[in-house]
Amino acid sequence: MCRGAPSLSHLLFADDCFLFFRADIKEAQCMKKILNDYEEASGQAINYAKSEVYFSRNTPDNIKNQITDILGVTEVMGTGRYLGMPSMIGRNKRAMFGYLRDRMWKKVQSWSGKHLSKSGREVLVKSVAQAIPAYCMSTILLPESLGDELEKMINSFWWGSNKSSGRGINWLRWEKLAMRKEHGGMGFRHFYGFNLAMLGKQGWHLLTN
Repeated sequence: MCRGAPSLSHLLFADDCFLFFRADIKEAQCMKKILNDYEEASGQAINYAKSEVYFSRNTPDNIKNQITDILGVTEVMGTGRYLGMPSMIGRNKRAMFGYLRDRMWKKVQSWSGKHLSKSGREVLVKSVAQAIPAYCMSTILLPESLGDELEKMINSFWWGSNKSSGRGINWLRWEKLAMRKEHGGMGFRHFYGFNLAMLGKQGWHLLTN
């Protein structure tokens, strides 16, 4: 995976399989032989039309073409999503996870036209809106600015009325609303703090297990 890290040969999840090997002709031929042996032994045929290969940036184009021909699969650029997460995460996380902002915006816009009580708004915020980025937050540290944008959308929805009445007045900052109810808040999540808590839980799990 990187210099000094342990070798990783494969990852398995449900019926999906990730295989790792060096971008080398000999290793590609060996991988193809392993897959052929598996087909003969198990009787299960691999669907190469649905299989893909991804190369690191420093792989020469001629090597890429030879390996794709040997394996009989197509090359991908690593821009798609797998299990709801980007398959490749670069330096610009804000752009990579922009789809979370878009999903939140669509939800809030669909709710804004409805006449909802404060109780109804609270249920939608806590059960739907706050759950949108939770899965990503359990494994990735999202940019704090992205969390601020999501909080502003929810805050506007909470204080706003419907589309005909226009936008309402934000009487309290999100930091106040994110406080526990016994302390005068609404118990909404502070996204960046929740993100750190989820990652801390993963770190504790790694340390203790």
